[in-house]
Amino acid sequence: MSDVSIPAFSKDVLILAIESSCDDTGAAVCRNGKILSNLIASQKIHEQYGGVVPELASRAHIQNIVPVVDLAIKKAGIDLHKLDAIAFTQAPGLIGSLLVGAQFAKSLAMSLQKPLISVHHMQAHVLANMIDEPRPSFPFLCLTVSGGHTQIVVCKSPYNLEVIGETIDDAAGEAFDKTAKLLGLPYPGGPLIDKYAKEGDPNRFSFPEPNIAGLNFSFSGLKTSVLYFLQAEKNKNSSFVEENLSDICASVQQRIVSILLNKLKKASKETGIQNICIAGGVSANSGLRNGLEELGNREGWSTFIPKFEYCTDNAAMIAITAYYKYLNQEFADITISPTARAEW
Repeated sequence: MSDVSIPAFSKDVLILAIESSCDDTGAAVCRNGKILSNLIASQKIHEQYGGVVPELASRAHIQNIVPVVDLAIKKAGIDLHKLDAIAFTQAPGLIGSLLVGAQFAKSLAMSLQKPLISVHHMQAHVLANMIDEPRPSFPFLCLTVSGGHTQIVVCKSPYNLEVIGETIDDAAGEAFDKTAKLLGLPYPGGPLIDKYAKEGDPNRFSFPEPNIAGLNFSFSGLKTSVLYFLQAEKNKNSSFVEENLSDICASVQQRIVSILLNKLKKASKETGIQNICIAGGVSANSGLRNGLEELGNREGWSTFIPKFEYCTDNAAMIAITAYYKYLNQEFADITISPTARAEW
């Protein structure tokens, strides 16, 4: 980070961060950017519905947020009153879930008379790469991939992030999950495709790569291609999926990864940036992680991949983002409201 000037503080900066954008209730504590605790309470109830049910998610957040925050404070070994600020995910996400985290954070900040820091969920995914060593130097490119977003971001500093490419329809994570559903796999299906793909032949079946201009992505056509492919094969053999599950998963995963990495390669050439990161829930996918390392070796990139615990939704990434905002004295008014959709 030697190429970016960060304001200096003589005292320790202790921050409690809360993440509640979807169905995971997270709380983390950091001191001077170092994560002291990072707790997550996941919600199993959505499995039976094949996807996140917003109303059930918000109710579960209400049940989970107090014990999760309490455990995060205890695990960090700090006094609640010693906190310097309270941070929370302000956008984007499920509005009911966001409201639970926002109202809790605002109430706690008011009761402790501490500053409030609002954090953009997708910016936090990018800055998750700054939690542990080795950290990328600025500027860097970050491929941010999740169930709801697929973006290429230029990060010039913790305070200067620009989206230069994004999906024009579906996200990569959605392509994984929808494919899993077509294959009859339970929710969440993305990790299961990754699991079966490790045992399959990625060249067994061929799926098209969309021809999208610029640095934007598209995955709707791939989903349709997989749907028609499976329908045709099952008409010929009703046991086709069961007999070829690993090869199907490997072939679909290879195509999704190639779409992502080909655009990332193009972005690197256009910007001249060779510090390359990934982030978001799909960055936990082994095919993408291995593919990035292999491409990075060929292209001479310096590649950075967060630990698994910082890839999926977590409060540690909210904490590190809040730490930078604290250093820059970027505080939120107590009247701030969460937003389901928000531009950067």
